[in-house]
Amino acid sequence: MCRQSGKMAPSLPEHLDRAPGRFERSPNHWTERLPANSNTSGSSSIWTHLLFPPVADLIFLVLAFSWSCGALASRLLNDAGIGWHIRNGELILQTHSIARTDPFSSTMQGQPWYAWEWLYDVLIAAIHHRLGLNGVALFTAIIIATTFALTFRLMQARGGNLPVNVVLLLLAVGASTIHFLARPHIVSWLFAILWFQLLDLSETRPLTARRLFWLPVLTLLWVNLHGGFLVGFALLGIYMLSAAVRWLTSLDLAERKNAISALRRLATVTAACLLASLVNPHGYKLHVHVYQYLTNRFLMNHIEEFLSPNFHGVPQQCFALLLLISLAALALRRGPLRPSQLLVVLFAAYSGLYAARNLPLSSILLCLVIAPWLGDIIGNAAASEEIRPGLRGLFQRVKSFSLRMDSVEAGARAHLWPAVGVVFLCATAINGGRLGGDQLMSAHFSAQRFPVQAIDMVREQGIAGPIFCPDSWGGYLIYRLYPQTKVVLDDRHDLYGAQFLKDYLKVIHVEPGWDRVLEQKQVNWVLVPLGSPLGGVLRESSGWKVLHEDNTAVLFKRAG
Repeated sequence: MCRQSGKMAPSLPEHLDRAPGRFERSPNHWTERLPANSNTSGSSSIWTHLLFPPVADLIFLVLAFSWSCGALASRLLNDAGIGWHIRNGELILQTHSIARTDPFSSTMQGQPWYAWEWLYDVLIAAIHHRLGLNGVALFTAIIIATTFALTFRLMQARGGNLPVNVVLLLLAVGASTIHFLARPHIVSWLFAILWFQLLDLSETRPLTARRLFWLPVLTLLWVNLHGGFLVGFALLGIYMLSAAVRWLTSLDLAERKNAISALRRLATVTAACLLASLVNPHGYKLHVHVYQYLTNRFLMNHIEEFLSPNFHGVPQQCFALLLLISLAALALRRGPLRPSQLLVVLFAAYSGLYAARNLPLSSILLCLVIAPWLGDIIGNAAASEEIRPGLRGLFQRVKSFSLRMDSVEAGARAHLWPAVGVVFLCATAINGGRLGGDQLMSAHFSAQRFPVQAIDMVREQGIAGPIFCPDSWGGYLIYRLYPQTKVVLDDRHDLYGAQFLKDYLKVIHVEPGWDRVLEQKQVNWVLVPLGSPLGGVLRESSGWKVLHEDNTAVLFKRAG
């Protein structure tokens, strides 16, 4: 916020003031300063900028190619939920209406279903219709690549040091691989970054505050793409609380006036976003449903992605290291700390520690907040006489390298190579994933993870089901068998509810009464992983016989 001196309250790092191609401050506005030696009119400079992409573009290309081509593309399909998303989107395109009751399971047929991600379903179904699973993986890879390339660009623009930003981003990508899956949640990452940037700019550069009124437009899309729109309201609450704290604690009359103005503006935008969030197929009932789902303790304690992260895994360790760096940066930084910065760090840390599914977004938010802090710390260390000469020299080299790279990147704005890369990947997907005689793209559901051979046999024999299987396989069965065969359940846990899932766990764990549950659900077909407890019991039971068995799954049929 503007103080009486006319300067912006959050001061820029010293190295930012001298960095070419960055923003320099004036009493009332920010202007971009180009490098003194830039020659934007020279043909050699133009070709250099076209042929040598900035780091953010390289990040985009590496992520887009690595996650759409080769073995990593199929890892995006490790979650079977994309199966019912595709089929639901196809239903919407065929019927020109959104399903209000469950069309996929035998047990919930006719029961109310909140298809709150219907817009994503339509989009992914249209892509699948034209490009198949290669298109699904490509779309997911492009969204992921865009998210992290944008994150890096914002870290740079906010005053981060380039080498440090690369390390931070690598940690964020590593933490996020836990949820690199073809599901609508990836769209929420991108929306949350845009949301955070608009809010933070409005606080540090009041002249950009009018851009906040783009948030209701984003809400209109976000609420129909994914339930993560609630993160947007959490961020709004953080910045409203920050404005309230500044109003209550500041002794400067001008600062208090700016704070109350910001608070009123944020309240208006929040009300507009709330109204925009009601523009969905279910109206206010969607909010009630999401609230009931997220506050159901049984579901939250038994759905794997809502459990706290296990820090023995590499993604979780990347997040833990990023969290430690954030704490160190918070302790070592100098200058005033905006309340919103501390609140965002606390929100990101708590969210990541609360549920594993939050690790990607938590990591991104931490990077965006601490990048300028680390840039300040390195700049101050490079000039400090209190630091040993050898260590100070290291900081000076890191700072110097960052400034040189900033100078190179200042004029690289054509973004030619990302455009060429996307065109190339789309053309390859249209060609069935082939490049000449080579199969460059081959996204598929892994036969080691899903019952591919068993479902091939089910399709060949025309088994009508319904089939009981683990919830993690349900989406795959819907993808392969709908509408001829229905499932008993899948991973839409908000649809089935706590009591149904208690019965499901009783069957899976072969607890007393498991057989009565199967009888009540009229289950005559059971498909389970090879070596599972339920499979072992059914194999020994005279009431069931094995119809198919392979290295992944066993299909049982009720005898008689």
